[in-house]
Amino acid sequence: MSALNFTHILTQAVDELSESESYKGLFHQHKDGEPLPSAAVLCQIIELSRSILFPGYYGKSTINSRTVKYHIGVNTEKLFNLLTEQILAGLCFATDQEGCDDRDDSRRTEAARIAATFIGRMPEMRRVLATDVEAAYNGDPAAESHGEVICCYPAIKAISNYRIAHELRVLGVPLIPRIITEMAHSETGIDIHPAARIGHHFAIDHGTGVVIGATSIIGNNVKIYQGVTLGAKSFPLDAEGKPIKGIPRHPILEDDVIVYSNATILGRITVGRGATVGGNIWVTEDVPPGARIVQKK
Repeated sequence: MSALNFTHILTQAVDELSESESYKGLFHQHKDGEPLPSAAVLCQIIELSRSILFPGYYGKSTINSRTVKYHIGVNTEKLFNLLTEQILAGLCFATDQEGCDDRDDSRRTEAARIAATFIGRMPEMRRVLATDVEAAYNGDPAAESHGEVICCYPAIKAISNYRIAHELRVLGVPLIPRIITEMAHSETGIDIHPAARIGHHFAIDHGTGVVIGATSIIGNNVKIYQGVTLGAKSFPLDAEGKPIKGIPRHPILEDDVIVYSNATILGRITVGRGATVGGNIWVTEDVPPGARIVQKK
């Protein structure tokens, strides 16, 4: 049947979808010269970052001790250029000022400064990620090597995205950190907000369905299993009935805590050092250090 028979339906849909009230709050008006963040380029940035942080496991597999400096140097230069453009796009996207132009030298210089500062922090980022790999390897009897953990474990991909995104957020980059962690969410099923604060030797076993909220604080040597939620219990409202942003509303997990699968921990509560939270339970009150919280029989 010819599409002409449906022209009136298509025309009506276009008219309705083009009404300003229809797209109110859903429309980003592009301005000439104003760059937009690119999901495709951010994917390249993540691959380049992983190839620098885990050389030989990501990127060129032919890398060896004689060529590692060359490969890291080439990838770092590519990363700097791509990251500068995306940070510039993020800064422009977040501004309310008119005329945010990609030819604005001062804004481009700021984007380059942030990109360089981020790359300068990558050695420390690698050091912390090495502890995350170690924690995953030591915590899983099925893991046969550190290389297997890096190549195969979704938690390492999600945690590396988180640590990249967190550094960018600390440096004041808008929007892009959230895109990066949501890329990991789509890839692994692990949802970590880039604003969360997470210590070293962090392990997520299996990982599917894990949710870590924006104001969560996680100490060192913490291990959580699949399906764990570190969430908010309620959302205080302002005088207009809108949720108040930015207040601490997610849990604090102190050092050496273990949380088993499908546990839900809600609100600004503290799970004390060395405590264990059993699976399939709700926790909405503080847990003392060293306690063991499980379902009642």
